[in-house]
Amino acid sequence: MSEPVTRKPDRALLLKLGAVAVAGVIIVGLAVLGLDLRALLDQGLALIRSAGPAAFFTAMVLLPACGVPMLAFSLPAVSLFAEKLGTVPVLIIAVLCMTANLTLTYALARRGLRPLLAKLVARLGYKLPQVEAGDATDLIVILRVTPGIPFFVQNYLAGLADAPFGRYMLVSCIIAWPMNVAIMLFGDALLHGKGRIALVSLSLMLALAAVTHLVRRHYGAKKKAG
Repeated sequence: MSEPVTRKPDRALLLKLGAVAVAGVIIVGLAVLGLDLRALLDQGLALIRSAGPAAFFTAMVLLPACGVPMLAFSLPAVSLFAEKLGTVPVLIIAVLCMTANLTLTYALARRGLRPLLAKLVARLGYKLPQVEAGDATDLIVILRVTPGIPFFVQNYLAGLADAPFGRYMLVSCIIAWPMNVAIMLFGDALLHGKGRIALVSLSLMLALAAVTHLVRRHYGAKKKAG
């Protein structure tokens, strides 16, 4: 199988580091000026909560297809609506929304928006993967475990490469579901000071990250051996 993704790492890394640095400077500056960041966060969450779960979870399906990070929905989901709906129902609804987004982005890449998305992916510095039918599973796994590729780009690349839908969904859900559940629990624990749950969730996230690292090393060795 040919190299599935070729990117411009220096440019992408600089952009990400720059964004993190700017965000850090803004947060530190606001704290130094005496602004109550916790109160602002609570006000923002209350505003989102007032829109209702239907609006939030609909946005969770649609907006990540436009490049909004899935993390922006996963982190606050439980904190926003667990009191009204219950923690387990929120986790289930959020996972279903993420699955719907996987389906939506794949369909967009395979059908009407294919030429536009191909140009968008190229402008982001990625090369469309070329894969034989027997290598489709390998491609999907590599896309999911390779760091630095945004979630929506992973989905579009898989669709543009004509990966079989059933395999795409199966592999994607196996990899993405556990991590997103851990992130949702961690976000709720972090916002509400639940130290034990935060520690367990963080441990789960680190364990899943370690597994993806091992998978990535396996595929790297497999490629060299080939």
